[in-house]
Amino acid sequence: MLRFMPVGDSMTIGSAGEHTWRHRLWQLLRRTYDPAVTLVGPRETLYDQQSGAPTSLDYADPRFPRAHLAGWGEGWLHMAPLIGDAVRECRPDVLLVSLGLIDLGFYTNAEQTAENVRAFIGAARDADPRIRMVLLPVIPNVRAETDAPFAAQVDLFNVLLAKAAADLDEPRSPILLASPPQSYDIHVDTYDGTHPNASGEHRIAEAFAGAMREAWGIGQPYAVGTV
Repeated sequence: MLRFMPVGDSMTIGSAGEHTWRHRLWQLLRRTYDPAVTLVGPRETLYDQQSGAPTSLDYADPRFPRAHLAGWGEGWLHMAPLIGDAVRECRPDVLLVSLGLIDLGFYTNAEQTAENVRAFIGAARDADPRIRMVLLPVIPNVRAETDAPFAAQVDLFNVLLAKAAADLDEPRSPILLASPPQSYDIHVDTYDGTHPNASGEHRIAEAFAGAMREAWGIGQPYAVGTV
């Protein structure tokens, strides 16, 4: 049985009333790979838009392992110092990481964000030298559509993320760079230009699932509507 830890920002923690892409991926893996597959992490709440705090357990379907390491407004900058303890405590086999938008939007430039990626990877491996990781690039968002300098930073960071994945990949602790979700459209797959709606959740889940299927033979092709 593999243990997966989703690591991410607001797109990963999700908001009250949502399924989240975490749920969609778990459904796929338990159906096509291993019924005992589980999600682990030190947190399990959703973000409550009304209170402005991660205090909700109001999942659209609460009947799944809801654990994660994700936070509204948190990025590589925030997760790098936390990942070592989270790996030691929760013992994941695979980290599923979707971070970067918040960093570039509020905290660090592309180069600084890439340095935090490398710090994150190093800390995770210090905790478990055999940890596996799947990294998702920053995906389309409304700010990148209207802010050219920001879009350039996103593009540069995604190049640097790919370089970090290639540089740091090793047989005992492999790193996969997932492809961005196919045909992801912020006008169709999000509810506000950034955060995924139901179709966006499916597409992000498939991005992670496709990378693991192609590289490691985990799971079967994803069919929207079956998970």
